[in-house]
Amino acid sequence: MAAMLSIRGLARRFGARPILDGLDLELTAGEYVAIIGESGAGKSTLLNLVAGLDRADAGRISIGGEDITVLDEDARTRLRRAKVGFVFQAFHILPHLTVAQNVELPLVLLGVEPGERRRRTMQLLAAVGLGDRAESPPRELSGGELQRVAVARALVHRPALVLADEPTGNLDPDTADTVLRLLAGTIKAEGAAGILVTHSIHAAATADRVLRLDHGRLRAASSMAQ
Repeated sequence: MAAMLSIRGLARRFGARPILDGLDLELTAGEYVAIIGESGAGKSTLLNLVAGLDRADAGRISIGGEDITVLDEDARTRLRRAKVGFVFQAFHILPHLTVAQNVELPLVLLGVEPGERRRRTMQLLAAVGLGDRAESPPRELSGGELQRVAVARALVHRPALVLADEPTGNLDPDTADTVLRLLAGTIKAEGAAGILVTHSIHAAATADRVLRLDHGRLRAASSMAQ
């Protein structure tokens, strides 16, 4: 089966310090991995590189067979809009838009017609338990609710690759379980690939396999202890 995501020899340095050092990873359609590791190990850096938000010092990243490391900024933005769903740790919810408008935004940028945009938006908001907050401004939502908006927005355009950076960090246990089931279920149902970065042992256990980022490379996690 062809890889949905292929990373080969990925390297990133900050000054003299190597963060990623020859990292390799390959995911096929429907595969979902969790990445754990110490704070500062480079987990968020890896997600930013895969999403094309940062540039690697060396190596290759291919999404659906397209090498993003050779694309210019505009081309990376277009690919990210079409193929990547990113759940940011800091939410990145736009304060001047309603909850529904925030979730709908990826579909607007892709030119999806209004009726279909609304249908998908309300479906995802209902799935994360926010169907009744669609017209609310973000300032009226709690941190946990904003995190759920971010999850809905990341999934609404049915991306080929889902990247989630600590998506349950602001959620109570029951809501976290709902979000984790939604992420895993969507990745499987849509034949996407997914990477979950987390410090949570419980969250990591929902993935197909768990990898540890250590000294700039990924290896199978022999223990879930942090």
